Amino acid sequence: MSDSAQRRCLVTGATGYIGGRLVPELLDAGYDVRCMVRRPEAAAAHPWADRVEIVRGDVLDPATLPAALDGVDVAYYLIHAMGSAGDFAERDRRAAAAFAEAAERAGVGRIVYLGGMRSGGVLSRHLRSRAEVARILLGSGVPTAVLRAGVIIGSGSASFEMLRYLTERLPAMVTPRWVTSRVQPIAIRDVLRYLVGAADLPPDVNRGFDIAGPDVLTYREMMLRYAHAAGLPPRVIVRVPLLSPWLSSLWVGLITPVPGQIARPLVESLTSEVVADEHDIARYVPDPPDGLMGFEESVRLALRRVRSGDVSTWWGSAATPGAPSDPLPTDPDWAGGSLYVDERERSTPAPAAAVWHVIEGVGGRNGWYSLPVAWRLRGAVDRLSGGVGLRRGRRDPVHLRVGDAVDFWRVESVEPGRALRLRAEMLLPGRAWLDLSVEPEGAGSRYRQRAIFRPRGLLGHLYWWSISPFHGLIFGGMPRNLTATAEREAREGADRREPARV
Repeated sequence: MSDSAQRRCLVTGATGYIGGRLVPELLDAGYDVRCMVRRPEAAAAHPWADRVEIVRGDVLDPATLPAALDGVDVAYYLIHAMGSAGDFAERDRRAAAAFAEAAERAGVGRIVYLGGMRSGGVLSRHLRSRAEVARILLGSGVPTAVLRAGVIIGSGSASFEMLRYLTERLPAMVTPRWVTSRVQPIAIRDVLRYLVGAADLPPDVNRGFDIAGPDVLTYREMMLRYAHAAGLPPRVIVRVPLLSPWLSSLWVGLITPVPGQIARPLVESLTSEVVADEHDIARYVPDPPDGLMGFEESVRLALRRVRSGDVSTWWGSAATPGAPSDPLPTDPDWAGGSLYVDERERSTPAPAAAVWHVIEGVGGRNGWYSLPVAWRLRGAVDRLSGGVGLRRGRRDPVHLRVGDAVDFWRVESVEPGRALRLRAEMLLPGRAWLDLSVEPEGAGSRYRQRAIFRPRGLLGHLYWWSISPFHGLIFGGMPRNLTATAEREAREGADRREPARV
C-alpha cells in the first residue's frame, strides 16, 4: 500500500466548486477521504459519495470540529463567505480561527488553503479577507500551504461564467477601467494538481505559493481571446473611466447569471493587477511534461464540457449568499408560525416514468410549464433586488441531485422516479418550497404539486396574500402543461418503438 493510501485527507467545502472536484482527484491518488459538510445529504448525492466518509460539521460551530479532524493527516480548507450579506470578513475570521485551533489540537499534519493571489495596489475586501484567513492558518502551529490563485478557468467556475456570458452576450461593449488590469489566469486542471500535490509537501514548509498559468493578460484580452477560442466574431470593447466597481457589478449581475453578491467581490478583485510574483511551488510540485495549460486551451476544454453537459461541479452548487430561505441552525422547528400551502394535482394517461422525466427536467431551458412571462418577471424582480433570478439555470439539463441549483431554487431532496423538493433562493420575506411528485394510478399516473411558504413577520403574511391572486396563473397551469408534455413524450416514444407496418 502506498503512503497516500495510508493517509486521511479532510475536505471542507466538499459540495462546492473546488471541493467537489478535488475529492475524486484525491481518491484517484490513493488517499482516504473524509468530507465535512453542513448538510450530509447534499454530499451523499455526488457520484463519489460511496467512496468517502461524510461527516456533519460547520466551521462556525467549533463543537463539531474535533470529530471531523480526528485522525486527519491533511486538512483542506476550502471555505469562504464571499458575497455573504453583512460582515463576511468577520465570519471568515472566526471560522478560520476555530478551524486552526481545532486542527492544532487534533494533531493534523498539514493544512492546505486555496486563497487569493496578492495584487498590486489596494486589496479588495474579498482579497483582504482571504489574506487574513491565510495569516490565521499559517500561524496555527500546523504546517500550512496557502495556494494563491487569481482567475480560475474551468467549466462552471464563477470567474469563467462571468467571462463567458459577458463575451457571448455583448458583441460590442463599453467597459470600465478594470478591463485593462493585468491578470494571470489558471486552468482548473492545474489548480487541482497543485492542491493534490500540496498534501506531500515536507513538514517544514509553512508558507504561501502563487499558482498561475503561463499567460499574463488584461481582462480585455481575455474577452477577445475567449471570443476567438469560442469561434465568435471579434468583439468591440471601448473603455470608459465612468463605471465604478459597484456599478460594474450591477451591470455584470444583469448580463450574466452570476448574482451581484458574488459578482461584486470578483469585480473588486479585478481593479488591481493579479500577477504571480514567484513560481516556487514548482520545487515541490513540478510542472507537467506538457507544461501548464494556456488560457485559450483551458477555455476550449471548459467549453467542451459546458456544451456536452459534463459539468461535475458548478459555482451555483454553493449556497447562494444571503438567501433568505436558507435554514439557520438557531431556527426552532416552529419558527415562522403559519404555513401557507397551494396544492394541485392531475391524473394523466402518461406513465409515471414519463412524468418523472419531465419533473426532473424543470427549469433552465425547459422552463416551468406555466405563463413564462410571469416567471421571467419574477426572476427579473429578484435579480434587480440583488437575488439570483432565473439566469442561473441548472448544472445538468436532464438529471438532478441534492444541492443542485435550478434557476432561483435549490434541490433539497430527490426520490428518483417519485418526488422532488425545491427550496426557494429568491429574495423573500420567509422561506418557500415547491414539491413535485408522481405515483402510478391505474394504467397512467397522478401528478401532485405543492407550494409551501413559511412567512417571516407581518411582511411575510402580506407578501403571501398579495401574490395569492396570481397563483392560479403561476401554479395553476403547471399540472396541465407538465402532464401534457409527459403525454406527448410518451406518445413519441411509443411511436418510435412501434414496428413499421407494410
